Amino acid sequence: MRISLKTPNAKAAKKIITVHSPYDNKELATLETLDESGIEQALQNAETVFNDRAQWLSADTRIAILEKTAILMQQRFDELVNLAASEGGKPLIDSQVEVKRAIDGVKNCIECIRTEHGTEIPMQLNPASANRVAFTRKEPIGIVVAFSAFNHPLNLIVHQVGPAVATGCPVIIKPAEDTPLSAFMFVDLLREAGLPDIWCQPVLTTNHDVSGKLVSDKRTAFFSFIGSGKVGWMLRSQLANGTRCALEHGGAAPVIVTEDADLDDVLPLLAKGGYYHAGQVCVSVQRVFAPATIAQKVAEQLAEIGSNYVMGDPRDEKTEIGPLIRHAEIDRIESWVNEAVESGAKLIAGGKRASDAFYEATVLLNPSPTAKVSTSEIFGPVICVYAYESLDDAIEQANNVPFSFQASVCTKDIDTAMYVSSRLNAAAVMVNDHTAFRVDWMPFAGLKESGYGVGGIPFTYRDMQIEKLTVIRSKGL
Repeated sequence: MRISLKTPNAKAAKKIITVHSPYDNKELATLETLDESGIEQALQNAETVFNDRAQWLSADTRIAILEKTAILMQQRFDELVNLAASEGGKPLIDSQVEVKRAIDGVKNCIECIRTEHGTEIPMQLNPASANRVAFTRKEPIGIVVAFSAFNHPLNLIVHQVGPAVATGCPVIIKPAEDTPLSAFMFVDLLREAGLPDIWCQPVLTTNHDVSGKLVSDKRTAFFSFIGSGKVGWMLRSQLANGTRCALEHGGAAPVIVTEDADLDDVLPLLAKGGYYHAGQVCVSVQRVFAPATIAQKVAEQLAEIGSNYVMGDPRDEKTEIGPLIRHAEIDRIESWVNEAVESGAKLIAGGKRASDAFYEATVLLNPSPTAKVSTSEIFGPVICVYAYESLDDAIEQANNVPFSFQASVCTKDIDTAMYVSSRLNAAAVMVNDHTAFRVDWMPFAGLKESGYGVGGIPFTYRDMQIEKLTVIRSKGL
């Protein structure tokens, strides 16, 4: 299958990208890329439509487009699911959940249009404000440039493109090169639903320097990035003066398990949170801290649960763990686990590649605090369990990383839950749940090296707008 970027008036493509299935390396599609001249054309397109207010899309038009898009997505549900599973390797059962979330996300964008609004600013409170009334109105911020990640090939696109369409911002979206097909299909559905082509332009670029031109251009008003911290912080440093941004990176999510935790209840959740999408989630369960009296038991039960997960073709309804997105990731994960074992960690389960595309569900007990599996984001199906003697020691070790995203505490005691929650370095703390819990309307914020700004559809919607103040002086007041 050959796919064109369909960027209006774009120059000829300079390079072809081939998209392969991470499961069996089967070719799925070839896609055209744009060079610097093509990117310039895309920016000019967006600038032209945004600068002409006569072309702005009214709220009722945007609502109608998004409503129809949600209907089209539901009608093509199976196609979207199979596409996401094929290109991203996420098991079918989880890809079905992703598509459901994506449809709901589009509906959430509609709710934002209906409910988000400006406010009245009090006047006539002193002589200086006499005879005046003031209020704010929301307006689109301008051109949005969005770079997305591979691990949720449809839902992440909805989180970036959906709010842009809802606010009335022209958006240029660059999906991950590993998983661009879901993004292109979503844009096609938006256009089928009535969105003029120029308002959402999907692009793939010939190289990183060309991509950087989108980020650093002064016409870019808002930059949305989901991906690695190394790349995200580098791109943020290239933003033009005045460009706002939101960055979503990853972390090494900690879980504090206490002596009284209901292990039968929480361990299946923690295993799911660690092995979901083969651990390729920015808030995957990675570091589990358990009292020394039960740490071995926690590790063994997690290992038993993981060993029973079905590994295989992501398009098979029975599969629970799919492939890693790239074969090179298998080499990296294998190296990190070997390093941890060599430095004293006890291998409870897994610890080796199943093939060039798969790595076994792995549990390590007591890795060194300085090992890579303890200090960096694994982004693979590996859970580390650490024995602790005191709760404060566990919290200190959990916080001793440069990341701060989502965390959790497992306990039956509300005072303990509140004690741990208030002391963990995290933007969100789950109680008796895994660290990867998320609904798309809640705030989703990486702190420290884990990101900048707040994600979640309503919060992104607000970021992509300005709040313009109007003050009216009237003798009639």
